[in-house]
Amino acid sequence: MVETNICDTMIQQIISNSYKNAKKIKLNCDSKFVFFSDCHRGDNSYADDFVHNRNIYFHALRSYYENDFTYVELGDGIELWENRDFSEIFEAHKNIFLLLRDFHLKDKLHMIWGNHDMVLSKEKRVDKLLGSYFDAVTATDKDLLKGLKFDEGIILDVEGYDKNILLIHGHQADFFNYVLWKFSRFLVRALWKPLQIMGIKDPTSPAKNYKELIKVERRLKKWIENNNNQMVIAGHTHRPRFPEPNDLPYFNDGSCVHPRSITGIEIVDMQISLIKWHTISTKDGTLQIVKTILEGPQDVANYLK
Repeated sequence: MVETNICDTMIQQIISNSYKNAKKIKLNCDSKFVFFSDCHRGDNSYADDFVHNRNIYFHALRSYYENDFTYVELGDGIELWENRDFSEIFEAHKNIFLLLRDFHLKDKLHMIWGNHDMVLSKEKRVDKLLGSYFDAVTATDKDLLKGLKFDEGIILDVEGYDKNILLIHGHQADFFNYVLWKFSRFLVRALWKPLQIMGIKDPTSPAKNYKELIKVERRLKKWIENNNNQMVIAGHTHRPRFPEPNDLPYFNDGSCVHPRSITGIEIVDMQISLIKWHTISTKDGTLQIVKTILEGPQDVANYLK
């Protein structure tokens, strides 16, 4: 019991530090934000969970780009636990990374690091992996996400309100995947990835272990309650969450590796919604990618009281 209390106390402080050191960006009536997380973009191998939804994701991302949204990725966008070589990930999903570059060039890209891409907390590492890419056609290096910085947390400063919105990955509430992330990465590389082909799931992941998921959510909600009902949007658990206005303001955008769909959160005209992009079959038998609103829209103001 004493060890559990010490662990919980440490986790509460970790989340507080994430809030204290978070980058601030503005949110007002003209803002259009979309939040995705947990893409886990891999190398197109059997272990690449993103492969099945990459066309849905690309279609959604292109739609947001064309409609002048700001894209915020809440961590675990790049699978750097199972994969050591980013160049293979880039080649597998080159069209997506080039579209992210388009957002970046418009200053409409913000990236948060999670546990699976925690190495990107180091700016030199970001520059080495994502700063440029080799273009085989011209046999030259070209800029990719040059100058991009990954953050642990972001605060949306809401115009006209004293309270704000904290954006984090959510692994701050997961001792094993934050404090002991290097050990967890070792287990994934050495044990769980080889066993994945046999259908054996990683029990350290809250997305695949319901008991761990509940613990993470409980710790996040405890921090929210202890910090004046601070509104939080997170990922990590892969479980979408959209509270009622009178509930604790804990939101989760889900993931981009759901079976046959991706989920995310939008804020448009100061209205927040939980959305899903998925495929449907039309009358003539063709497949079409569409967006469905799962929850909302609700006024953001309802969660800033």
